[in-house]
Amino acid sequence: MKLFNRHPKQKDLTRLDDAELVELAKDNQEAFGVLYERYVEKIYKYIYYRTGNHQDAEDLTAGVFYRAMAHIENYTERGVPFQAWLYRIAHNLVANWHRDRSRRKIIPLEEFVSSGLHFDAPDSHTEDQEEREQLLRAITNLPEERQQLLMLKFVSHLSNAEIGDILDRTEGAIKSLYHRTLLALRDDIEMQQSGRAADAPERRKSVKG
Repeated sequence: MKLFNRHPKQKDLTRLDDAELVELAKDNQEAFGVLYERYVEKIYKYIYYRTGNHQDAEDLTAGVFYRAMAHIENYTERGVPFQAWLYRIAHNLVANWHRDRSRRKIIPLEEFVSSGLHFDAPDSHTEDQEEREQLLRAITNLPEERQQLLMLKFVSHLSNAEIGDILDRTEGAIKSLYHRTLLALRDDIEMQQSGRAADAPERRKSVKG
């Protein structure tokens, strides 16, 4: 028995929570690698739906983790979990990307809706193509923060508490904002439907004429 030649059992880093990994990552690149694998897909999706470009999304995602790795020694949670910290870095990099290029903020809405946003309201469903287009137009009319809220909820599948950490709001404030956002979408869709109904007689007249 070679008792003294045994190697100590390696700790399974994937079982650790973010706070433990962050502390280890200050001196251990492998720990940071676990954090990277844990969040890279979420951060990439978030950035892609704010840029509409796969190449730029990949570059900016790499930038997020490069910046996180460079500053992780100075990171302390202080009410902002590591995940929220990453999203805030991503938000700032995307904002700079838009500003530097004077780009219009683009969200690939077709893919956004296909990724899981289903707006349920009386007599309103997104299965029909026309109603789907109405939903897309309604989302486009929302302020940027509300579009961001929908992305975090339906693309990143984050809880209200997690979204609150990212947007620097309370969980209750996010819940209220989400409710108001759904009402705004419903009202916008109903206005679009009313407008189409009002235009229908004119369209029929023009066809007959």
